[in-house]
Amino acid sequence: MTSSVLLGIDVGQTGMRARVVRDGSLVLEGEASGVRTDEAVLPQVAAFAREIAAAAGGVDAVTAGISGLTSAEHDAAAFRTLLADERVVLTVIAHDSTTSYLGSLGDRWGAVVAAGTGVVTLAVGARRVARVDGWGHIMGDAGSGYWIGRAALEAVMRAHDGRGPATELTPRVRERWPDLESAYIALQADDRRVSVVASFAAAVADLAGTDAVARAISEAAAEELALSVRAALARVRDDGDEVFDVCALGGIFRSPVIRGRFAAAVARDLPTARLVEPEGDGLAGALSLAALPPGHPLLAHVSVAA
Repeated sequence: MTSSVLLGIDVGQTGMRARVVRDGSLVLEGEASGVRTDEAVLPQVAAFAREIAAAAGGVDAVTAGISGLTSAEHDAAAFRTLLADERVVLTVIAHDSTTSYLGSLGDRWGAVVAAGTGVVTLAVGARRVARVDGWGHIMGDAGSGYWIGRAALEAVMRAHDGRGPATELTPRVRERWPDLESAYIALQADDRRVSVVASFAAAVADLAGTDAVARAISEAAAEELALSVRAALARVRDDGDEVFDVCALGGIFRSPVIRGRFAAAVARDLPTARLVEPEGDGLAGALSLAALPPGHPLLAHVSVAA
C-alpha cells in the first residue's frame, strides 16, 4: 500500500490532527475539534479530510485512526465514498487503538494503553491481538479523563452533602458552577458534557500532591489502567515468560502520581514487561497503516479500499 501523496489523520474526541506527506516529506499539517461519538463518525472525519486535501492541492490516499469507530462504520469503502474525491485511490481506516499501537511500538510485540478523554488498551502478540476497554464513558473507559473527572465531581458533591471528606477539588468545580446544587442540571443540558466532565481530570492531577481525595482518585485510575494492560497481555501470550513492551500514551499520564503508580503496578504484576517510551504518536501510526506488511496480526483489524 503506497502512494505519492498521503494524508494521515488521528481522530480523537478532543481533537483531530492531520498530516500530508509527499514521498515521505512533510507537505502540511492541520487540526480541528474532536468528533462527537453520539453522531456518525465517518462523515465528520471525511469533512475534515476534504478540507485538508484541498489545502494540500489533492491527495492520493487517506489513512485514519478513529476514536469511537464502531463495527458498523469500520468500512474504508464507505469512507472513500464520503470523501467524494476521484483522485483518492486508497483509503485505510482503523480504530485509534490500532494506530496508537503502531505509532508507539511499530512492529514490536507488547501493549499500548492510550488514555485521554477515553481510554483503550491494545496488545499484540505473534499470533493474536486483544483490545481491552474503550467501551465509552457509560460502559467503560476506566481510568480515563472522563472517569477521573466523573470521580472528582462525585467527590465534590459527596463533600457538599457531608457524605465524604472535604476536598480542594470543590473550589475548582465552583469556578465553573458557583451554585453546586444546580451544577448537575447545567451539565446534563450541555451537549459537550463528556469533554466538560473530562476537563476536571486536570484539576485532579494538579491537586494529587496535596489533596487526599485527588490522590486517591489518581491512584485508582492508575490501577485501572494497569489492570487493562495485564488483561490484554494475558490474552496474547503464548508463553508466560515472554517479554513484552508496554507503552503509556495520552494526557492522563502527564500526572506524576498516575504515571508513578501505573509504573509500579506494571512492575508488580507483570515482571516480564518493560515500560518503554513511544517511538511516535497516533498520527504517525495512522500514516503507517498504508505500509502494514502481509501477515501482520493487526491487518485483521484494518479496513482497506483500493
